[in-house]
Amino acid sequence: MRRTSHAAIGLLATSLLLVTTAPGVAAAAPAPDRVTGGWHAAPVDWQPCPERPDDPGVRCATLDLPIDWSRPHGATFPLAIAKRAATGPEPAIGPLLVNPGGPGGSGVDAALGADQQLSAEVLRRFDVIGFDPRGVARSSAIVCSIDVLATGPSPAPATEAGYADLLRFSQRLHEDCRRQTGPLFDHVDTLDVVRDMDAIRAALNARQISYYGLSYGTLIGQTYAERFPDRVRALVIDSNMDHSVGVRDFLLGQTVGAQESFEEFAAWCDRDERCALHGRDVLALFDELMRRADAGGLVDPGTGTPLDWYALSSTVRTAGYRPAWLSLAEWLAALADTAGDPDRGQRSADRTAGRVPAPRPVPAATLTWPTADVTNDPAAALTWPATGATNDPTAGRADVVAPPTVVQFPMAILCQDWSLPVRDFAQYSRFLAENRRVAPQIRASTLGVLAVAICLGWSGEVGNPQHRPKIRTNIPLLVLGSRYDPATPYQWSVAVAKQLGRHGRLVSYLGWGHGAYDRTPCTVGFVDRYLVDRIVPPAGASCPPVDDPVPASSPRRSELPPTSTLPTWSGPYAATA
Repeated sequence: MRRTSHAAIGLLATSLLLVTTAPGVAAAAPAPDRVTGGWHAAPVDWQPCPERPDDPGVRCATLDLPIDWSRPHGATFPLAIAKRAATGPEPAIGPLLVNPGGPGGSGVDAALGADQQLSAEVLRRFDVIGFDPRGVARSSAIVCSIDVLATGPSPAPATEAGYADLLRFSQRLHEDCRRQTGPLFDHVDTLDVVRDMDAIRAALNARQISYYGLSYGTLIGQTYAERFPDRVRALVIDSNMDHSVGVRDFLLGQTVGAQESFEEFAAWCDRDERCALHGRDVLALFDELMRRADAGGLVDPGTGTPLDWYALSSTVRTAGYRPAWLSLAEWLAALADTAGDPDRGQRSADRTAGRVPAPRPVPAATLTWPTADVTNDPAAALTWPATGATNDPTAGRADVVAPPTVVQFPMAILCQDWSLPVRDFAQYSRFLAENRRVAPQIRASTLGVLAVAICLGWSGEVGNPQHRPKIRTNIPLLVLGSRYDPATPYQWSVAVAKQLGRHGRLVSYLGWGHGAYDRTPCTVGFVDRYLVDRIVPPAGASCPPVDDPVPASSPRRSELPPTSTLPTWSGPYAATA
C-alpha cells in the first residue's frame, strides 16, 4: 500500500560555490538540473487559466508526476500549477513558489490572487508560482463521502462511549476516504510534496527557487530546505508549524496561543469604546456563556443553532485570525443578551434586518464535520467540483446537475505528517483537562483537538513523522511569527528559529493575527529585502504592532469568520492568505 522509505529521497547535487554578485542577482551556477528523483522534466505547457482566461499576466499548467516517488516511472497524477509573471522591465530574479497553508489551501489560487497579497516590489521582481499540493483541489483532491462525514460525533467526547464512537468514526472515515480517493491517498505527506516542488523547479528550468509559505506551508518550506538545501535561493516561513512536538505539546502549544489571543481581545474591549462589550468583564461574561453552553442553553441569536463549548471556542479562535474583533464582540454581546430568552436574539436580529446583517451561522456540536452544504470551507479550493476531485462520470457536464456525494477533506495529509497517538479515553481526557487548566476561558484549541481526533486509529504509515529539522542552506531561512497568533502559536516560530540555529533568523511581529508578512511596512520591508536582495535581518529583529488592531475598514458583524470544519491552520482565509 505504501511506497518504500523516504530514506533514499535526497540524492543532492554538490554544494553551490558562493560568489559575490550585485544585490538581487543570483550567483552564477551550473546549468539547471532537469532531472529529479529519476523523473525527467519537459518544458511547461503554459495555457490561459480557466479562472482568468483574459488575464495575460497569469498562466496555468499541469505536470504529470509520479504518485509514488519510489517508482518515478509508475502511475501518475496531474499536479496543477499557476504562474503570475514578473511585472518589472528587468529580467525576473527567478521563480518564487508560494503556498498559503492548510493543509488544503490552494497554491494556484494564491498565485492568481498574488497581486492582492504580495508587495509590488516582489511582484515586479519574481515570477510567482503557485501549486495545489498533491491531494488538494485541482491536484487529485482527497475526497470523502458526505454520508460518512455527516455521522461524525463530537471531537471532544465527555464519556468513554463517546470516545469509542469517535474512534470508530475516524477509522471508518480513513477507509472511506482511501476508497473514494484512490492510490494517491497513501502518498500525500509533505516529503512527497517537496519532491513535487523540486519537479516544478526542474520543469521551470531553474537552478534554485525562492519560497514563501504561510502556516502549514511553513512545514513544506522547512522540509524542502532540509531535503534540497542547495536548491534554496531564499526561503520565508511565516507563522510556523513546529514539527518537533509530540501529541501533548502539539495540543498545549496551540491552546496557549489561542487563549492568549482571546485575552488580547478582552484587553482591547477594555480600552476601545467601539467594542460592543466595552465596560463589561469580558472574561467573566465568556465564562458564563460557556456554562450556558454546558447546560444546553446557549443558542446562536441569529440562526437558532444550539452551541456547545466546542463551537463557541472555535468561533473565538477563528475571529482572531484577522482579527475580526468588532464582529466577535457584537456576536458575543448578542449571545449574552439572550440569557433565559432564546427567542430574544432572533427578534433583535429581525428588528435590525437590513441595517446590521445577522452573523454567519456557527456549526452546532453535531455539525463539526463537513456536510453537503459546505460553502464556508477555509479555502477557495474547497469548492465543488474541482478538477480531478471525483470519478463521477457526469462531473463537469453542463447537462447534468447532481448533488455531490463526496467533499474534499485533506485529513490524510495531516495523519501522514504527524504521529499523534492516544492510548485510550483516559489519556484523551487528561489531555483535554490539562488544556483546560492552561486556558480557563477557551478550554482548548479546537483546531488541535480536531486534528488529534481525525487521526485516531490511523492505520496508514506516518511517512513524515515529527523531528527536529536539520537544515544546512547557504542563506538562513527567514522565520516570521506573530506574538498573538490564535492558530500557530508564536512559541512555535521561536522554537523553529532555535532549531535552525545559524541557518534561521526570526523576525517577530509584536501584534495580533495569523500571518505576519503583510501586517505592517516593517514586516513587509524585512521580507522584501530578504527575498529580493537576500539581506538577512539583524538578530532579534522585531516589528511593533499596528496602532489599531481593528481599523475602520475591519469587517463588521456580517463577516464574522466561519468556524472551519477542516483540520487546517490557515483558517478561513487559506486561499488568499
